[in-house]
Amino acid sequence: MTAIRVLVVEDEPLLAEAHSAYTERVPGFVVVGVAHTARAAMAALRANDGGDVDLVLLDFRLPDLHGLDVCRALRAAGSSVDVLAVTSARDLAVVRTAVSLGVTHYLLKPFTFAAFRDKLERYADYRAQALADGEVAAQHEVDQMFATLRGTAGHSLPKGLDAQTLDRVRAALTDGTRAEVGLSATEVSALSGISRVTARRYLEYLVTVDRAARSPRYGTPGRPEVEYRPR
Repeated sequence: MTAIRVLVVEDEPLLAEAHSAYTERVPGFVVVGVAHTARAAMAALRANDGGDVDLVLLDFRLPDLHGLDVCRALRAAGSSVDVLAVTSARDLAVVRTAVSLGVTHYLLKPFTFAAFRDKLERYADYRAQALADGEVAAQHEVDQMFATLRGTAGHSLPKGLDAQTLDRVRAALTDGTRAEVGLSATEVSALSGISRVTARRYLEYLVTVDRAARSPRYGTPGRPEVEYRPR
């Protein structure tokens, strides 16, 4: 699968470096450029008509132009590049305008790597569906594409589960998994600071929504232990 090419737009060098590092940690994504101003971002996107960039991680509070104005300029120029807002702007009017300008996700600073990764993975799933050939067969396929972008909001989780704990479990599962070795509920519990029973509930939920895979772990005395790997 071709990697999704990302342009990071962030005026603070340390944050730009951190966002780039986060992006490179998510399989299927590659950073192709970093811009610290709106002007530099627009120049990078104009090069080759923006064909070298699939997704822009856009801070809204840039020194020379607001991120929303960057979005307006992109759309006015006929650019269809996707934009993921990575910003501390919490004004609802800004959020509404971002949606109207086609911003695919809106991630508030500060955030965890797990939350960042979830947005990129959702985008990758959406992009794979959007770029498929042919036509949708029915309404449910259109609904699925929009649902992919929306992700797992807290209100949509099963009763008794919350988004913050889910992020901690996903972070523990991803950061603690090495090569061919998965993690047991006990190990995820230790990494995330929650009980084994709670860890298992969240891990089983991730399995049901196809965000984790479950398999037996052999080589331990007695009944084989179950281990989990991120998808």
